[in-house]
Amino acid sequence: MTNSESSNEGSAATGAPRTYVVTGSASGIGLATRAHLEAQGHRVIGADLRDAEVIADLGTQDGRRALIEGVTEHSGGRIDAILAVAGVDIAGPPTAAINYYGALATMDGLRPLLKGSPAPRVVAVSSITSVHPFDQELLDLLLDGKEEDALARAAEAPQVYATTKRALSRWIRRQAVAPERAGAGIPLNAVAPGLVRTELLKRLFEDPETERRIQAGSPMPLGGPYEPEDAAELLAWLSSEKNGHMTGQTIFLDGGADVVLRGDTTW
Repeated sequence: MTNSESSNEGSAATGAPRTYVVTGSASGIGLATRAHLEAQGHRVIGADLRDAEVIADLGTQDGRRALIEGVTEHSGGRIDAILAVAGVDIAGPPTAAINYYGALATMDGLRPLLKGSPAPRVVAVSSITSVHPFDQELLDLLLDGKEEDALARAAEAPQVYATTKRALSRWIRRQAVAPERAGAGIPLNAVAPGLVRTELLKRLFEDPETERRIQAGSPMPLGGPYEPEDAAELLAWLSSEKNGHMTGQTIFLDGGADVVLRGDTTW
């Protein structure tokens, strides 16, 4: 057993309170995750456009700087876990800017603050749409191009939301075993929710035809759409001391939608 392993096991055994950063903490899955972690006795530094310790628009460079500065100030320079939950589906460049670049800025920009944690963890929220149809040109620009070029493509590309979530899961796959992550003892994973009963989904389901179309695109034979609290429990586990070995994974919490859409393929 290495010293690092011993330290992590000791932290898990004591159940000591941890400091978590949750973006998108004012609503939906982010709000539920915050409540879940606080109920366990942990400290949460929330970041959102409102009702949070750190007010930051992750779709802008200024907002990303505000996130890092605000979290550094509130945490005193040390955190235990990063949960990049913030995301939107409003089409066009803002979706790409927040869902992909904002998430990366969160995970990369706050990573130095994990250095003092005995059990550092990073988790992002992807989506079942990461296996939906996507725009190849936008995907390539997100993964290997410049942000300005990707945002220009997002202004005209179809399936922008699905493409950003696919890119996010791909980025996590690429980065998880890098020396600054796996080599530093930092598991990096994502959760891909299916249909979650947020206020947005409830409003969309008020129209039967819209509900039918959405359900057909993300069929969930096991239980159907679920409450944000269900996703919060998985996010909490992935970002806890208990997850010492799972990394690079996108976990589909989707009631079987991925199986229906992709069959028995595992890649």
